[in-house]
Amino acid sequence: MDEFAFIERMKQSAYRQSSLVKGVGDDAAVFRQSARDIITTADTLLEGVHFSRTMMNPFYMGYRALAANMSDIAAMGAKPAFYLVSIVIPDSCSDDELNSIYRGMSSAASSQHMDLIGGDTVSGNELSIAITVIGFVAQDKARYRSAARSGDFVFVTGTLGDAAAGFHMLNTPKGYTDRTHYENSHCMPQIRSDFATRLESLNRVALNDISDGIANEVNEIAEASNVGITIYDDWLPTRSSFTQFSMDQQRNWKLYGGEDFELIGTVAEKEWETLKLIAANTNTQLTHIGYAEPSENNGHHVTLIDHADHKTPLLKKGYTHRSSDKNG
Repeated sequence: MDEFAFIERMKQSAYRQSSLVKGVGDDAAVFRQSARDIITTADTLLEGVHFSRTMMNPFYMGYRALAANMSDIAAMGAKPAFYLVSIVIPDSCSDDELNSIYRGMSSAASSQHMDLIGGDTVSGNELSIAITVIGFVAQDKARYRSAARSGDFVFVTGTLGDAAAGFHMLNTPKGYTDRTHYENSHCMPQIRSDFATRLESLNRVALNDISDGIANEVNEIAEASNVGITIYDDWLPTRSSFTQFSMDQQRNWKLYGGEDFELIGTVAEKEWETLKLIAANTNTQLTHIGYAEPSENNGHHVTLIDHADHKTPLLKKGYTHRSSDKNG
């Protein structure tokens, strides 16, 4: 299939976003926006670094690739609207495989009524997927990591470690409980866009998505906000079937496991009840896991308190793709 035939096949027959003036089919897309702020994010995934074609169905490769960018948009309190995809295609990649990757992206996009508005295809030695997502948020309501203040409640959505557990299940044949949930958490993560966009009613929220584990993400909030943060290990939410794994696995996956794509953030204590109502109205599990506090010696620090009330530093480490530089 040549490039133009492929673009024609991927082109949507109808668009969902009313702000779109011109989609695929010209030199560039056109959308019109005046009442909201525009949020953008971009990410590149490379075979052998971020995914393996021999270990994952191409549909899920496409789904997860777009979902990761949708989660970055949600972490800004915004709603994703458009996406662009550029793919480097090796000779070993069949038309069916490529089409399946796009079907996965389309499935992820449809959950948030997103439109594909452009991209590019080119031949190369290794499969690479570069995605740009554009979203919208009410003016001056974008949510930043730097908004945490001493006294804030620290919270997370969903349960932790599920994606890492799902990856383990996919690669370790064994009789597991709740296998479908964990594997779906890895292959088709749920993105918290609806919850995130409702946060515009709050005066102040710090927000980050859990792409590299909460140890990494909570340290990013502490650094950006110049606050200390204390997290209680016993408060960290996990699924009841998570106990089927070893204690070391449970600890590593909930603290350092990557690609849960849940949200972690802080909110003023006086707005906690409002946040709980937003979570209930969007069917989002919400858990209070700790507190923000004054910075120590004018620097950031994150402390983990275990079930025996022992305090240890929660270091900034987690799931990373070698030493790749990411914006989200």
